Amino acid sequence: MAAQEVKSQGIGYRRRHLEFYDDKPIHYGILFGVPFTRFNIKHNNDFVSKDSAFVIQSPTNAAFRMGFIVNAFLTDHFDIRTTPSVSLYERQVKFSYPNGTDKIEKRESTWIEIPLLLKYKSLRRVNSRMYMLAGFTLGLETNVKRSRGGGQLDTKSSDFSVDYGVGYEQFFEFFKFAPELRFSHGLGNVFRPSKSSAGVGISKLTTHTVTLYLNFE
Repeated sequence: MAAQEVKSQGIGYRRRHLEFYDDKPIHYGILFGVPFTRFNIKHNNDFVSKDSAFVIQSPTNAAFRMGFIVNAFLTDHFDIRTTPSVSLYERQVKFSYPNGTDKIEKRESTWIEIPLLLKYKSLRRVNSRMYMLAGFTLGLETNVKRSRGGGQLDTKSSDFSVDYGVGYEQFFEFFKFAPELRFSHGLGNVFRPSKSSAGVGISKLTTHTVTLYLNFE
């Protein structure tokens, strides 16, 4: 009878990995991300009066991001977090004309992005927990190429966005893995007006990005 009780008590036992993980004030890690990004477009009066394109839109394109993580412990529920990263983007603006032809302007660029985030984490349940985060990100383009000819779209080389997201942390024996979904909305107008015909009809471009992260700490 006693042997049966001991055996039954062992059913469902799960080992707690990295038990003292949260005792450290600072943690480091690496990240890989797949952003899905586009421009939000605001038209001006010339879109009706001067531009022969009847639709101006920005398709969503996948990109690539990698960087590192610095996470500072505040309380049992809150952390301060930054994830500096390098992103390779190709954002597009598509012009559709009445004769059935389309014209696509591409902005291929490399960005350094530095966010500052406040992270709220739930209580740990053995080896897992959920979290939410929110904050701001400063983005700087590194390979700035200005258009020299007509008919090309030009944008600014800096951006500032508000970010928020959710994630799930899973503790393993030697590391913590956290898939995360983060949303980013650019606050500033990145459109650079010029005499280029590609800019006719556009008054404002703001960035919009949804990123799937794979975080390792």
